[in-house]
Amino acid sequence: MFDNFHFIRPGWLWLIPVIILIWWLARRAHDPLRGWRRSIDGELLKALTVGDTTRDLWQSVGVLAAWLLATIALAGPTWHLEPTPFSDDPVPLMLLLSADESMDLDDLAPSRMERASLKVADIAEDRKGEPLGLIAYAGTAHLVLPPTRDTSVVATMAAEISSKIMPKPGNALVDALQLAARTLKESGGSIIVIADSLPAGDAAALSRFRQSNDLLVQVLSVVPPESIDASSMETAASALNARVTAITPDDADVRALVRRAARAPQSVAAADKGTRWAESGWWLIPILAILTLIRFRRTISTLPKERLA
Repeated sequence: MFDNFHFIRPGWLWLIPVIILIWWLARRAHDPLRGWRRSIDGELLKALTVGDTTRDLWQSVGVLAAWLLATIALAGPTWHLEPTPFSDDPVPLMLLLSADESMDLDDLAPSRMERASLKVADIAEDRKGEPLGLIAYAGTAHLVLPPTRDTSVVATMAAEISSKIMPKPGNALVDALQLAARTLKESGGSIIVIADSLPAGDAAALSRFRQSNDLLVQVLSVVPPESIDASSMETAASALNARVTAITPDDADVRALVRRAARAPQSVAAADKGTRWAESGWWLIPILAILTLIRFRRTISTLPKERLA
């Protein structure tokens, strides 16, 4: 969220120093004790003053806060892309399946690779008819299928992937992520990495990918919970700002991954070929309404009773 936070109309923020200056001048002009402050000691003036000056200060600060919030709302704060209004297409999802030699270990019966393939089949079943793509990687990354609505083909292809068909061993996750980003460039979407390890030594490259891409990245950890790889994956995933989900015997892990992937933003091709960011300034309107009502109530309570009759 904070990586993507910005303002749609930042020009309105130039009003903030002007508003603060106007508020200060108005408060100074309406200060009935301004002249006395230059002649009487502050403690003595406080003892001679009737009324709650602290309350007046907080009321004035409340007005300033309302003005500033209104300006920020007009500037259009945002942190996520707007879903496309031109179609009801679901968000595409790319699966990045590790096929390194370590995936052949059998500490997860029958093997890590076969368990991963079964999870791909579960995801394909859960997203039947929704765009699903597949990338296989080890020492190199390869696009197996771009996002397709025929998810059964994705499950079939994943079942055929193994370390034996990969050109060379390794953990080229960064290359796989970049390949996925290029594939999803026009549509947006999200990524699920299905692996038994993440390249902790590539933390800087993973951070750069995170900074240059808005894609939601999740990780399905295909290792036993007690494995040392499980804790090391959390460290590497933090560089991607990715959430790690541990593999489970049932489909709880798949349901959680698919549910979060469905909330990923989808790019919108606007008239200028840019992206459309969701307007989020309206979240400040309830706060503005509360401040206005409080100020209105206090103003009414100070009017003479004959004027209210």
